[in-house]
Amino acid sequence: MQDHYYELVVKVSSHHSLFSDFLSDTVPVGFEETDEGFIIRSEDELDTIVWGLEQFTEALNKALNETIELECEQSKLKNSDWVEVYQKSISPLAIDKFYIHPTWDEPSKELINIAIDPALAFGTGHHPTTASSLKAISRYVKEGDSVIDVGCGSGILGIGAMKLGAIVDACDTDPVSVENSIGNAKLNNLEFATIWEGSCSLTDSKYDIVVANIVADVLTFIAKDLKNAMKKDAVLILSGILDKYETKVLNFYKDCKIVERIAQDEWVTLVLKQK
Repeated sequence: MQDHYYELVVKVSSHHSLFSDFLSDTVPVGFEETDEGFIIRSEDELDTIVWGLEQFTEALNKALNETIELECEQSKLKNSDWVEVYQKSISPLAIDKFYIHPTWDEPSKELINIAIDPALAFGTGHHPTTASSLKAISRYVKEGDSVIDVGCGSGILGIGAMKLGAIVDACDTDPVSVENSIGNAKLNNLEFATIWEGSCSLTDSKYDIVVANIVADVLTFIAKDLKNAMKKDAVLILSGILDKYETKVLNFYKDCKIVERIAQDEWVTLVLKQK
């Protein structure tokens, strides 16, 4: 580990959720959401991210005919300081059958434990989309089910499914996410049946459960691939959807019926089955 890291504090005047979606799609490391914006930390300088945020803000201003104010401040800090602060900021979390905890905290004696290093990638259970996806997995995944986690990120959803006795494949277009998913599975003494860099279109397998916690636009682009991966009577779990884009997403899944809708804050997770 380097003796220093870079911290970028981002403040935005409006459209917080659009910036969150943009960062989720473009930033190769995790980020923290604040009331005013975001905090991004990396061992590499974050000048490229600043440039991307500036370009995105300019494009939004033109598209929305608004003035969105952006403020970015980057600092170089000691890694030892960050580790201590970071560990104090992450608390364990109980979600339905699961108890998500960092490796430095004690596991639960009553719930199914998922140990995960929050520094590795997105998905610690604290974001509403991850939490509601875990709720759906807790309710619909059964022992022996075949599952694919599309856009696996930190691997937490696939790990949760494995903890319930499922056989899990996973994929992500980001190689860092694939590496982190493998690492987090090992932390839990688990292993994905198959995991690859790329989209779910690269598999010919059919699954009992298909999970995709991504963003609304991507869920529309890959709708056909997700449905092609479903067995007859399979369950499709879609997450990462802002409630204002729910109808847009559902227009691409008109051949599916809604089994359950799980809402948290402004985010929606949809549990679907083909009609």
